[in-house]
Amino acid sequence: MAGHSKWANIKRQKARVDAKRGQVFTKVSREIIVAARSGADPAGNFQLRTAIEKAKAAGIPNDNIDRAIAKGAGTWEADNNQYEFIRYEGYGPSGVAILIEALTDNRNRTAADVREAFNKNGGNLGETGCVSWMFTQNGVVRLTGKVDEDELLEISIEAGAQTYEWVDDLDDEATVEVFTETGNLQNLTQTLQEAKLEVITSELRWIPNMTVDVKEEDLARSLLKLLDTLEDLDDIQTVTPNFEMSDRLMSLSVV
Repeated sequence: MAGHSKWANIKRQKARVDAKRGQVFTKVSREIIVAARSGADPAGNFQLRTAIEKAKAAGIPNDNIDRAIAKGAGTWEADNNQYEFIRYEGYGPSGVAILIEALTDNRNRTAADVREAFNKNGGNLGETGCVSWMFTQNGVVRLTGKVDEDELLEISIEAGAQTYEWVDDLDDEATVEVFTETGNLQNLTQTLQEAKLEVITSELRWIPNMTVDVKEEDLARSLLKLLDTLEDLDDIQTVTPNFEMSDRLMSLSVV
């Protein structure tokens, strides 16, 4: 999962930059809207609770969060937008598989934007199912702070986790990611929190089952530009590639 973790760290750094121009507000607010359709009470809606936690971590004001919940629950009369979930699949430079998830109120606009991003950056938008078989969805809980490995191992086994790994953040902050089956994410999160471990995020994430090793700088630049372009689209929630790349080439994405 090394390449996957490095790209996840790159995205976290970019998210901090994006937050300054409000892009994260848009993406996370949509997550809240969709989650709130299943219930406006965070206590009984794990998906909504995690979306709210993500929003607070991004510095989104409480008024914005409350408004997004109201929109999802159908009690906000000023907004009639209906968001739908769409998955796109395609190939980038070097044959890297890319899995994309979007929340949009206009599927024609989003499809056109995604297709243009691929066409302008050396990629190809494919048919549904062309690359999704190369990925498995997992629940991922990210921890920070002081973590004792023996304690973590014991708790992880108790909570039904599959594995965990230490990750060096781009800010030189060591964190731990604990992986589990999608249906066990809520149980794992609650167990880790009850053990007084500091949970940063709890989310569903696509993990590549196989990877492509990108070694040429020109191809690396094109691939990272494509991924950046896709990430910058307002309708796109997640972008997951299946590449391995050296730290030197990976740094080309940090702009």
